[in-house]
Amino acid sequence: MTLTQPRITDEELMRLPKDGRKWERVGGGVKEVPTQPRHDLILTGLILLLHPFTRKRGYLLGSQAGFHMSNGNIRCPDLSFTLKERLPGGRFPQGFGAESPDLCIEVISPSEERAEMRRKVEEYFESGACEVWHLYPETRELERFTSPTDVTILGPEETLDGGELLPGFQSPVSALFDVEE
Repeated sequence: MTLTQPRITDEELMRLPKDGRKWERVGGGVKEVPTQPRHDLILTGLILLLHPFTRKRGYLLGSQAGFHMSNGNIRCPDLSFTLKERLPGGRFPQGFGAESPDLCIEVISPSEERAEMRRKVEEYFESGACEVWHLYPETRELERFTSPTDVTILGPEETLDGGELLPGFQSPVSALFDVEE
């Protein structure tokens, strides 16, 4: 749902109701990005899996954290990781992140449009991302983008590794979705 109004400022976006809904600034307006409980269960599992590999190197943030994109949008990846070395003094400044996180993770629901998700991938990379992961709970597959056009699809029996961003991290793709067992 996009609300029609003049371009919303960072301050206005930060003051939107804290009622459990997730908001992004897209094209100057506000867009609600709804999720379902299974979506959050997957994200909680990912946080538990990734935290040991992120905590000393950077910051693992949830879906309420917003980041400025180079085109003026503010995007909120479902889960993100930013290396400390990219931040002034190793810490986030006040307000929204100044650029895309190094790693942006999105759990894709059936209601999300593929074209919109591809636009987000492009925005993330144009704004400084190194990788984007798309998780598909329905098929238990993962798309790993290393650029807007370079994507590797991993099936449930394959292994995801953390590469240069998360050295040492490895997990079967199926384990990313095993949240209800």
